[in-house]
This record gives sequence, structure tokens and C-alpha cells, in this order.
Amino acid sequence: MPDLDSISRLTLWTAIAIYALAFIAYAFDLARRSSTVKAEERMLVMSDGTVSQAPVDGDVDAPVRKRFVMARIGTSLMVLGWLFHLAATLTRGFANGHVPWANLYEFAMTGTLLVVLVYLVMLTRIDLRYLGTFISGIVLVLLGAASAYFYVEVKPLADPLKSVWLVIHVFVASLSVGIFALAFALSVMQLLQSRRERRVAEGISNAGPGFLRTLPDTVRLENLAYRFAVVGFIFWTFTLIAGSIWAYFAWSRFWGFDVKETWTFIIWVLYAGYIHARATRGWRGTPSAWLSITGFAAVIFNFTIVNVYFKGLHAYSGLS
Repeated sequence: MPDLDSISRLTLWTAIAIYALAFIAYAFDLARRSSTVKAEERMLVMSDGTVSQAPVDGDVDAPVRKRFVMARIGTSLMVLGWLFHLAATLTRGFANGHVPWANLYEFAMTGTLLVVLVYLVMLTRIDLRYLGTFISGIVLVLLGAASAYFYVEVKPLADPLKSVWLVIHVFVASLSVGIFALAFALSVMQLLQSRRERRVAEGISNAGPGFLRTLPDTVRLENLAYRFAVVGFIFWTFTLIAGSIWAYFAWSRFWGFDVKETWTFIIWVLYAGYIHARATRGWRGTPSAWLSITGFAAVIFNFTIVNVYFKGLHAYSGLS
């Protein structure tokens, strides 16, 4: 009979396979949006050869906004994949006898689980299915890499990790990553939409991928990215404070410029600068989008490169 950790690995690879199918469905959705827009534009040519006015960007009554079947299929697959993902994470935790985020492999499991959860929860309030390709792609890369290269056997906790702060600090950090991931995806879409709008203003006919016509305009995308970044920043601030408190109980000091502590603070500074610059100096548009993207790149660097290649007091990746 397979043990709980074997069941966890099996269900996790099942989740990865389902996420891959979701990625394909979302990619087909973007392709269909492009072809639908082109079809709508051809239909605007009247029988006498004249051309009527095309639907205005952002017009919710335009035919291109009515049905996105592949997006719904992708979302259904994301829900199914998340259920298998949750089962894998829980069984890993039961196999360990502690919360499943004590090493890099487990943190990747929990972090990506929360990325998908934040995305699915937000779908109940805002239609963000156009981000499905980005979210499923990020999860596929991180979860696949963790499963293939960062897996470690079940082992007891290191002494500094035997604390309630392991539950609080790391969980909130993982939740922050999920929220920052949405801000990142929206900022990428903002850059693409900004380029398309600029080319349209210049009178260029081939302004970019057709699916961008079905997305909110640049201002809306930027505002959404900013709101997610603010919420993520609040949780990240708590992560920084909780980590300092935990460090005091573990090592009798609040701060020691350990490499992990330093990178956590660098991420805080990047997002603080992004929020401050946009809120007080009106630094909007492309610069703000690149700041958001840079912040998330630092987050990924912190939880991958720093954990694997930089040694310090926080070297709990579990890798030899």
C-alpha cells in the first residue's frame, strides 16, 4: 500500500497534468478571441462595399465579448486541478506531521496552491479569465520545476522551524505571492494593451493581437494591478514584521542582514516605491507596469535562486 507521501506525489503530478490542459484551453481562448475579432471586423463590410464603424474598445455589448467557451473550460480545469493540488498538499502535510511548507518543495506546493486560489476567488468578483494563460503558465513552471528538481523526502523539522511562526509567517508570505502574481499578470497585459492603444492612435492597422480588443483598456488594467499590489504589500509587510519577531525568538535578534532577510526587505522596498510613486507622484502607465513586474521578478528570485544558491540562517530548502 502506498504511503501518504507517494499519494501526495501522484496527486500532485495529476494536478500538473490538469493545469497543463487548462493552459492549453486558455491559450485556445486567446486565439479564438483574436479570430472572433477579425471575423467581426469582416462582418462590418456592408453589401454596398462601405464599411460601418467597428465596435468601440471596452464596449461590453460588442459581439466579441459575448461567449468565451474555451475560457470557461480552462477555468473548470483550473478548479479540478486545484482540488488535486489541495489533496497533494494536505497528504504531504499529514505525511510530515506538520504544515506542508517547511522546505522549498513544500513551499512551492503551497505557494502555487494559493496563487490558483486567489485567482479563482477573484473570478467570482471580476472576470479575469484573460489572465488564465499567465496564471496557469506560472503555476506549471514553478510546480513542475519543484516536483522534478526540488523534491525531498519527508523529514523532521529543523529546530528553528518548530514554532507557531512557521504557520503564520510562511503562510502569509505564500498568500502575498499569490496576490502579487495577479498584479504581475495584469501589468504584463497592461504593457501589451498600452502598445496596442498607442499603435491605434498612430493609425497603424495591425495594432497587435486581436484578443487585446476583448480586454479592458490600459487604465482599467493598471488600476486593477495597483489594487492587487497594495493588498499584497500589506500582507508582505506583515510577513516582514512576523519574520523579525520569529528571528528574535530563534536567534535572539530581530534583524541580522541574512541574505533571505535582505531580499525580503528589497521586495518590500520595490513595492513600497511602486505604490508611493504611483499614488503621490502620478508615475503611471508603462513605468508603473515595469515596477510591478520587477517586484514580482524579485519575489521569484527570492524563493528560487536565493533559496537554492545562497546559504544562510534561512537555508531550509531541504536540498543538499
